[in-house]
Amino acid sequence: MNMKMNMKLQKRSIAAAVGFAMILIMGTALQEAPAQKKSRDTNSQIRRELVMLANYSVFDHLAFRYVPPDTVELLGAVTRPTLKSDAEAAVRDVPGIERIINKIEVLPPSPADDRIRVALYRAIFNHDQLFRYGLRAVPSIHIIVKNGNVELLGVVATETDKAVAGIVANSVPGIFSVANNLLVEGKENKREVTSDELRLPAKPEACF
Repeated sequence: MNMKMNMKLQKRSIAAAVGFAMILIMGTALQEAPAQKKSRDTNSQIRRELVMLANYSVFDHLAFRYVPPDTVELLGAVTRPTLKSDAEAAVRDVPGIERIINKIEVLPPSPADDRIRVALYRAIFNHDQLFRYGLRAVPSIHIIVKNGNVELLGVVATETDKAVAGIVANSVPGIFSVANNLLVEGKENKREVTSDELRLPAKPEACF
């Protein structure tokens, strides 16, 4: 009789413990959901403010890292100092943002780099495989030139497009090096974030 009563008590204790654990898990999930939604909304607002900047061009690259609850780190490289200050001013308009760390690099003025930019623009966006990327107000392929060195940034639809862009860029005379850092839709830029990565500083969000 005592054994049966003990077993019943043990079962009730286990059931109570499981129930309590479920309540804790559900409570934690309910607490995290609003924070995650706020983070997504803030990221979207920051991205929108940066992409809509009037002087943001194919020869600039802007990225940011949002550090909840109120800090934004601005990254990238731009051809005009005014774009650096405009980006900071635009992000200050996002509700809840109190602190901005502006690490945007202003590229040095260079007639030689300007010639390379024009030549690359024509070569890439006049190519049969790539011309469609130039039809947007701000093309999804960004061309960054510094002291004759080129970096391709942005997003393309296929691995073939990425490879062609790299080949075309390397065919332009006067360039010292080409870093092809284009992302391919559905691959590098769209993957699950692991639990280990969640403990690290947020990966910068690029504005393409």
